[in-house]
Amino acid sequence: MRYVSGVQLARLLGDVPRERPVYAALARAVRTLVLDGRLALRTRLPAERDLAAALGVSRTTVTAAYDRLREEGYIESRQGAGSWTALPPVRMSSEPAPGGRYGRAHPVPDDPAFVDLGCATPGAPEIFNEAVAAAVEELPRYSGGPGYEPAGLAVLREVIAAGYEARGVPTRPDQIVVTTGAQHACTLLTQTLAEPGDPVMVERPTYPHALGALRRRGARLVPVGVNEGWDMELVAGSMRQAAVRMAYTIADFHNPTGLLMGADDRAALVDAARRADAFVVVDETFADLAHDPGAPRLPPVAAYDTGGRVATIGSASKLMWGGLRIGWIRTTGPLARRLVLAREPFDMASPVLDQLIVRELLLRIDDVRAERAATLLRNRDALAAALRELLPGWEFRLPEGGMSLWARIGAPVATQLAETAERLGVRVVAGPVFGVDGVLEDYVRLPYVLPPDTLRYAVERLALAYREVQAAPAPRPLPAYV
Repeated sequence: MRYVSGVQLARLLGDVPRERPVYAALARAVRTLVLDGRLALRTRLPAERDLAAALGVSRTTVTAAYDRLREEGYIESRQGAGSWTALPPVRMSSEPAPGGRYGRAHPVPDDPAFVDLGCATPGAPEIFNEAVAAAVEELPRYSGGPGYEPAGLAVLREVIAAGYEARGVPTRPDQIVVTTGAQHACTLLTQTLAEPGDPVMVERPTYPHALGALRRRGARLVPVGVNEGWDMELVAGSMRQAAVRMAYTIADFHNPTGLLMGADDRAALVDAARRADAFVVVDETFADLAHDPGAPRLPPVAAYDTGGRVATIGSASKLMWGGLRIGWIRTTGPLARRLVLAREPFDMASPVLDQLIVRELLLRIDDVRAERAATLLRNRDALAAALRELLPGWEFRLPEGGMSLWARIGAPVATQLAETAERLGVRVVAGPVFGVDGVLEDYVRLPYVLPPDTLRYAVERLALAYREVQAAPAPRPLPAYV
């Protein structure tokens, strides 16, 4: 069980609430930390006197707040063992259903008016056909051979390595392993770096399919909340307390929050991993999706690594096209060789033509970035305007990159909202899908890869669904499960 000190919890809570009675406002603030994932479940809370001293309030106030949380089911206690965070017995599910799109096992309805906000992937860029034609011209150079290149085509690895070099991270082609998509890269690293039962730190929220890969490996997931950004003191404490073997992070335009990890935090993350003797897997799938393509880019997390602890995942799916199942891993030469050996029993190598297309697009990457930035910025602003007009109570920040808004809906009904919205013609992914332990029920992810008119229609449907959910009687509590 992890623990949080009085000083740490006071920092998470911020200023003492001004509402009266103070104990009720304090209980509500702690409940919010639990629901949005910043305070992990089964975290041992500080003693009442310690939290009171850190907040500058009376011990009676903290005792009353803990009692309120205990009544609501957000705290459990045992004589001699203290108190720890919990969830009340409500029905929640955070496991993606089989069949793919985060909790839906059957296909998209045939109704052309149905809007799928479950998938944050755009169509191909305008220069895609030009890149395909150039790749097809190159294909005869490879078609006379077996077509199996377990590490990836040399010409593609050279271009990928040059990209890291340009970002300030010296990289040789033999440090690159081309994979069949980012998910394949994540699975390969998980299989290689973690053993069943190993503790692995993950962000909450995070990419659901990364959680799936770790679960299939049998890893013990150690969540750290990042809804409001990265608290590196808590991250380092979690790494140390849980003795994590590996950490998975999305530092660039985080999926789903859109947050960008600062340079100091990147350095602190690598330092925490060094102290914990852990590997860091950095998912850079969204790194090229800044809405201002001319803005200065932060150095990759790997730029702060001097001990070979950082492995970086890249992908063609978000910047270029999801139908190009090409990803890559940048790591040390020895680990790259281990990964090549690990993949051979499963898929041998990635498709040659897809690799050639990705190479051509990488050679035109400035054009691709500029097109993506213009389209995503237009769509983001259209979605935000529709939400402000039709769902003014929902809270969100405008990200500087990425493909989605992470919206707080004001009540822990995200799963119910997603079910109702789908019946009304729009698919949306509820917050618990992006977490480990059933929290985040007051969040939904809203991608903005679709055109503005479609996004406005989707928000109109969501507003209807939200009103229906608000008007519905509260369901009877069911046994909790994750």
